[in-house]
Amino acid sequence: MSINTLLFDLDGTLIDTNDLIIESFLHTLNYYYPEQYKRDDVLTFIGPPLYDSFVKLDKDRVEEMVTHYRAFNMSKHDELVREFEGVYDTVKLLHEKGVKLGIVTTKMRQTVIMGLRLTGLDKFFDVVVCLDDVKNAKPDPEPVQLALQQLGSSPEEAIMVGDNYHDILSGKNAGTKTAAVSWTIKGVEYLQQFNPDYVLTHMEDLLPLVGVSKGE
Repeated sequence: MSINTLLFDLDGTLIDTNDLIIESFLHTLNYYYPEQYKRDDVLTFIGPPLYDSFVKLDKDRVEEMVTHYRAFNMSKHDELVREFEGVYDTVKLLHEKGVKLGIVTTKMRQTVIMGLRLTGLDKFFDVVVCLDDVKNAKPDPEPVQLALQQLGSSPEEAIMVGDNYHDILSGKNAGTKTAAVSWTIKGVEYLQQFNPDYVLTHMEDLLPLVGVSKGE
C-alpha cells in the first residue's frame, strides 16, 4: 500500500524550538534548584509531556513547576522559535500535491497554534492532535491513531516523523512506518537505536516516499 499520509511531531521536527525549550527548563529548574542544572543536563527532559519530566523531580510541586515553565515559555516564544531549513517549502509542496498532513505533539494546543502561525505552517495542516486531545501521550499509540482517524487514513498508508524516541515508538505502536530526522538535538545515532524505517537528512527526503517530485 502506498504512503499518502504524513504525521509530524512539532518541536524539533518542523520548528526549531530547542533554544526556547532549553531556556524554559533552565529558567524553571534554576528557580527550584539553584545552580544545579546546566544546558546539557536538560536534554533528557526534551520530548515527553512536562508533567512526566517534572513529576520525577518533585511530585508535590509538579503542577507549580509546569505553570512556571509555561509562563516563561510563552513569554519568550516568538523571540526564540526559528524555522528549520527547507521545512516550509517541503510541507507546502506536500500540501499542494494532496498528501494528507497531520501534527501529533505532546504540547498543549495554545502553544502549538502559536508556533504554527509564527512559521506560517498553520495553513497546511487540517489535523493537529495535541496533549489536551488525548488521555495517553506518545509513545502510546492513541495520539497517532486519533490523527489517522481524523484524516481517514490507515496505519499502512502513513509515516510518523519525529525527532525523539517517543515519536518513533508511538508510530510503531500504532502500526505506521516511522522516520527519524537527523537534525534532532539528541543526535541521530540516539534515534537509530529505536529502528526507524527511514532517516531524513533533509525534509525533502520525504518527497519520494509519497511519490512527489521536487521539480513537479
